[in-house]
Amino acid sequence: MKIDGTHHRTVTMRDDKVILIDQPRLPHTFGFYECTDVERTARAIETMIVRGAGAIGATAAFGMAQAALQASDAQFFEHVTHAANRLSRTRPTAQNLFFGIQHVLAAIEAERDDPAKARAAARAAAQDVADDDAESCKTIGRHGAPLFASGMAIATHCNAGWLAFVDWGSALSPIYTAHREGKNISVWVDETRPRSQGARLTAFELGQEGVPHRVIADNALGHLMQRGQVHAMIVGADRIAANGDVANKIGTYTQATLAAAHNIPFYVAAPTTTIDMACDTGASIPIEERSEDEVAYAWGWSDEGRFERVRLTPSTSSCYNPAFDVTPAHLIRAIITERGVVAPTTEQMRTIAR
Repeated sequence: MKIDGTHHRTVTMRDDKVILIDQPRLPHTFGFYECTDVERTARAIETMIVRGAGAIGATAAFGMAQAALQASDAQFFEHVTHAANRLSRTRPTAQNLFFGIQHVLAAIEAERDDPAKARAAARAAAQDVADDDAESCKTIGRHGAPLFASGMAIATHCNAGWLAFVDWGSALSPIYTAHREGKNISVWVDETRPRSQGARLTAFELGQEGVPHRVIADNALGHLMQRGQVHAMIVGADRIAANGDVANKIGTYTQATLAAAHNIPFYVAAPTTTIDMACDTGASIPIEERSEDEVAYAWGWSDEGRFERVRLTPSTSSCYNPAFDVTPAHLIRAIITERGVVAPTTEQMRTIAR
């Protein structure tokens, strides 16, 4: 994807440093965040400087490579094991995080007797994770674009675009592909409280790509569906259970229920690295609970040009902040992957899962 005409990936590695697009500063300031060691990389995931299933998976993979590159021969495997444990504790829901860690760890273990070879293997394996994520998302676009015809208004929730993956994105990739094919489509972008990834990130991406869109409050989507102004809905996923249940940003289940009530096709787009066959159903997916400050406060740019935090709730009120919910498979029309468009069933998940 391009920003002001220049191609960028959400996460890259330069020497032994992990380089991330600094997402909390978007859409007002575009810049980068440099992670000089594994602890800084882990904190970047925890504080959502980088977020989105594929992006944190690649970041964790690069973090593992970073650990290997910075470890001494004498404490090589101790350092690498510590890094794997630290990165695994950053965020519990997104399956891609664990895929990235395990993929690089396996490459290191294969060269266990030679730290120099293990370092090279780790670096190559991490790059493989990133490249695979980008290519998978591009292919998701090709598979999903035929679902959207000219004249359609498509709703989405949260940000499952280029910023949530290494490149292209999952839910936005079919939209980008359809738009580049010349289809006249538009997007309803719900704000996605409490962190407003839709209003800040999805709207930013669509604007850079030139896709017509309008930002709406989260509670406006049912009204638009009722009036026939939404023709399809597409979202991403942070983990897909073996039976096709999907964990995604909090509020996804609400929007999927609304879509079902109005007979609007509800699609999920995700690479197969997001499927977790060890989770029988969505009930087994761990749901991250984040700080209540994310609900109580909001960040933004003042008219005076300052990046400021303001309180929204009474200081005496406590808040509850689950980051994800689970959408049952029966509400999902289809799951769009790099291996094709499939039904959300155990048989299909077993067929395509890695």
